Amino acid sequence: MNKHRFNYKWNLADGYPESNGLKVFGTFICGGGSTMGYKLAGFEHLGGVEIDPPIANVYKANHNPKYLYIEDIRDFADRTEFPEDLYDLDILDGSPPCSSFSMAGNREKDWGKEKKFREGQTVQRLDDLFFDYIKLAKKLQPKVIIAENVKGLLQGNAKVYVRKIRAALEDAGYKVQLFLLNAASMGVPQKRERVFFICQRNDLNYPKLEIIFKENNINFKEFDEGNIKTKRVTKGQIDYWNIAKEGEAFSKYHPKGHLFGASKVHRNKPLNTIIGSGGTKAYHYLYPRELSTNELIYGSTFPLDYNFKKIDPKYLMGMSVPPIMTAQIATEINNQWFKY
Repeated sequence: MNKHRFNYKWNLADGYPESNGLKVFGTFICGGGSTMGYKLAGFEHLGGVEIDPPIANVYKANHNPKYLYIEDIRDFADRTEFPEDLYDLDILDGSPPCSSFSMAGNREKDWGKEKKFREGQTVQRLDDLFFDYIKLAKKLQPKVIIAENVKGLLQGNAKVYVRKIRAALEDAGYKVQLFLLNAASMGVPQKRERVFFICQRNDLNYPKLEIIFKENNINFKEFDEGNIKTKRVTKGQIDYWNIAKEGEAFSKYHPKGHLFGASKVHRNKPLNTIIGSGGTKAYHYLYPRELSTNELIYGSTFPLDYNFKKIDPKYLMGMSVPPIMTAQIATEINNQWFKY
């Protein structure tokens, strides 16, 4: 078995590697999954922008940022002045809210509409926030822009948005590369496919970025906590849990195909994508229980001593980029571009 570059079992108390002097600023920072990833890769993370005050409070408690703006990205992008640090960034990072591009839910029906989404807990459109992020990038002109989103952005009618996003990034003065990456090949015990726009400023002339990860899977059995006490399978789903095989969704056995979000984990595979919404449940393959918080932490590569405060851990981890996923990408960018 190959050696993994980063250890998925870690603690904030262990500290981060020595800084490489490269500076990052984040947007849509949520609980700081990407923040921790950059720090694990040796970057100095300055903080970022988050619209949701309770989430921002969790971020502050765990990361002690130099800058933390609790406001709408649209208001932040409309600012005419920023701290000097932000005009000298190596990376501007962002994961614009992606629920309107997911293959689950209403998808196209929500495009262009104002709606009260969980992100920010306010009435807003999500499908245009990508362009507010690019507007900010155009003002700050970092060396590199990274934007992460769901795989659904590459599927069906959403491809139109990809073309518009690429055009906006190019108009902002950047060369664009697009990657579809699976966290399971990057030392993350979770099958999480995500799209990454990775862009270099036109004047830099870095070589074409090559990103290929082939780390061995980390399977559920490596952090299975066994028959511990957690929430049990509900009465309405126990019959489906009893007949479902490892790795199967309950919807396979439901007469109307319902319960798509409920499934048994497979002991010999990484977890499926951890979703923040409450209706999506992963159950143990042998014991009729939900996964424990620690099992989800391992699957998300969050630190064991992360302080979730009053936020549901599953929600926050489901909304965050796994730290090791970001750490892997940041390491390659450092090696191939900043050390170039």
